[in-house]
Amino acid sequence: MSKNISEKTLQDLEFTTVLTQISEFCISSLGKEKVSEIKPIVGKQKLLRELYLVDEYLSSFESDNRIPNHGFDNILESIKRLAIENSFLETDAFLKIATTSNTVNEHIKFFKKFEVQFPTFYQLTQNIEFTTYINDEIKKIIEISGEVKNNASSELKQIRRSINNVRGKIGASFSSALSKAIAAGYLDDIKETIVDNQRVLAVLAMHRRKVSGSLLGSSKSGNIVYIAPQATLAYSREYQNLVYEEKQEVVRILKELSSLLRPQVSLLKTYVNFLAHLDSIGAKAKYAKEINAILPKILDKKKIYFKNAYHPILRRKNNVQKIETVPQTLSLHDNQQIIVISGPNAGGKSITLKTIGLLQVMIQSGILIPVDERSETYIFDTILTDIGDNQSIENQLSTYSYRLKNMRYFLRKCNDNTLFLIDEFGTGSDPELGGALAEIFLEEFYGKNAFGIITTHYANLKVLANELDNVTNANMQFNEKTLEPLYKLFIGQAGSSFTFEVAQKNGIPFSLINKAKKRVETGKIRLDKTISKLQKERNKLQAKTETLEKQKTKEQEYLETLKEKEERIQDKLAGFQNLYDNNQRMLSLGRKINELLNKYFQTNNKKELTTNFNKWVADEKVKHTKKNPSKPKTKSQKQKAKIVAKQMEDTIKKVEKEVLDKVVTVRKEKKKEEAKIAKEKASYNYKIGDKVKIIDSNSVGTIDVIDKKKVTINYGIFTTKTTIDKLELVQKAK
Repeated sequence: MSKNISEKTLQDLEFTTVLTQISEFCISSLGKEKVSEIKPIVGKQKLLRELYLVDEYLSSFESDNRIPNHGFDNILESIKRLAIENSFLETDAFLKIATTSNTVNEHIKFFKKFEVQFPTFYQLTQNIEFTTYINDEIKKIIEISGEVKNNASSELKQIRRSINNVRGKIGASFSSALSKAIAAGYLDDIKETIVDNQRVLAVLAMHRRKVSGSLLGSSKSGNIVYIAPQATLAYSREYQNLVYEEKQEVVRILKELSSLLRPQVSLLKTYVNFLAHLDSIGAKAKYAKEINAILPKILDKKKIYFKNAYHPILRRKNNVQKIETVPQTLSLHDNQQIIVISGPNAGGKSITLKTIGLLQVMIQSGILIPVDERSETYIFDTILTDIGDNQSIENQLSTYSYRLKNMRYFLRKCNDNTLFLIDEFGTGSDPELGGALAEIFLEEFYGKNAFGIITTHYANLKVLANELDNVTNANMQFNEKTLEPLYKLFIGQAGSSFTFEVAQKNGIPFSLINKAKKRVETGKIRLDKTISKLQKERNKLQAKTETLEKQKTKEQEYLETLKEKEERIQDKLAGFQNLYDNNQRMLSLGRKINELLNKYFQTNNKKELTTNFNKWVADEKVKHTKKNPSKPKTKSQKQKAKIVAKQMEDTIKKVEKEVLDKVVTVRKEKKKEEAKIAKEKASYNYKIGDKVKIIDSNSVGTIDVIDKKKVTINYGIFTTKTTIDKLELVQKAK
């Protein structure tokens, strides 16, 4: 973050509230963390790249080519553990890593395919390594269910085969003991149950000594005892030993896989960072869609033009409460460097100031803003704010002392690449003295060519704004009858504070208001009264102007609609005429053909049919030639055409000869190359792990077993056997 856009500025403009609202659209915890860390971006190129990424993501909502799902698990802890030597991960952690790798690969392929639509995303993903190695190695060892595959090692395969054999023996021996006990009448009605993951006989307590085996427990009543038959105990011990061996072999395999993937730790971190960044971009785009935000034009020349700008927090809140939000249009440029907004309290001065400041901070943080598409702005090095009553109890500073301290900071930081926003400029001290000091500050900011907006009640600042060339007065419009705020900014005239009018509206007795008027200097009352009168007249004039503009716009739209309708009708008429002419011609041709056929069916005279048909075709050709006469050609033109045709014919023959000679040469070289490749393939010694495919097949598998001339190929979900001479090498084992 630029040191000249301070935390205080972000706090004044409620920037963290915007981030909180954006984070609601994240689909991962890392994405939320990424959003919470958003600050104004230093470096124009870096900022523009972020803005373009969000804009491209936003455009995908209206496209058939939607950006693929980028949900992912937080695998950072697994990556940290993987980085430790001799450590290993559990199978579910490996599967999450494989899914993450696969997700990134899908996005790299997607943005490469749709480079034209997503050029910035394409450039971003080009810096990320595309590899299926991580996914392939994990899927080679671990099933989708999370189990280590039987063929992960020959030892594991043998152990599991032994486990299955012992399970079979345990089942057979238990079934034999069960049958004998049932026949002897030793068992309860339930016959058998499970104790400590082991099948046991439910023996009646009176017969417990008649059944050989290990006593593992009894029922609550004591009527039934649970006995593991003696015949199964030996097999059970063997089974437990094999299970232990299986666990040890699985750990060894997972350690081996961890060692294999340990060099990919930095790449995995890159994958996670990319997906978290993509999640934050997606959240910004979804937020932009909700608040109707766009990317305004970013200018190299210092200028702000926000048309129909909305305060995003206020608009979101008002939308929930179904209250209309009034947009503001404001411009700052070389000839309108500073705007001084005046008018009564609760008229919207502060929210207008905050709207411009917040939108500028948002755009400089890579977030789209709710403005009209014709809006433009510039990237400032410094944004300074002094908003609200910042009285500091801890530092024992009054409001005025604090603001003076803030002004000192402003004067130190302010330059020609600064945007400053000051609410209630000059307040906190004696109006005469504070106003005079505020004038000096304003002149300083003006002299440094800084851009800014201030709100004030001070008449001397309104006068100064009229005197300085590139400083403009503005006011928030009020309904002069009801004194209700309209929340619309009008640039070009200072606003009345409506002090006495607002007091009267709020129930202050008229007699007290009159006493107050007598105590105020007559000049100030007259000035305020004049401003108030001018404002009322201007409001009436503006209302009439807006009505006329709306009427003019409606009439223009109506005329354009009529023109469009006329053009569509003319196009339809022309189409109908062409269709009618074609139909008439087809009917005429059909009637003639029908006439010739009927005559032929009556006479059966083929010669007459042929003669009449040829004559009719010749007549039609004459008619067609008359309607579409060929362009006349002079004798010299015909002669020239013959020469050109002869040259073309010679050129074609020459090219044909060259192409035939080239084809013969290429075929010879191709035969040599094919013979060379065939020789290399015939002499190649296949190894376990080679990626191959059967000749005339598209499926690629990995060699698991080589037995002389026979090989076993693993396709992931199934295996097949074939001979070496039917194989085609795709990729050698790493």
